[in-house]
Amino acid sequence: MAKLVIAIILDLVDFTVGRIPGAEIFVDAGLGVAAIGLFGWPGLFAFWELADPTGQIDGFVPTLTMIAISQMGKNKNKRPREE
Repeated sequence: MAKLVIAIILDLVDFTVGRIPGAEIFVDAGLGVAAIGLFGWPGLFAFWELADPTGQIDGFVPTLTMIAISQMGKNKNKRPREE
């Protein structure tokens, strides 16, 4: 749950600071590195945001939040069941 909250906060940063011309590439690269740190290999999907040279479109897609939600479902299956 903590990773989801962190992902939401980072997506909000991308939506605000990531839309500043000239800063969007650095924000997107930093978010990609943060996604790998939080989620491992699935975090590589966050680097798709570097494909948008304007930085305007990817700010509306909560990539880190979507990765966090997808990982929450996988981790739920790995927990030991209580009988």
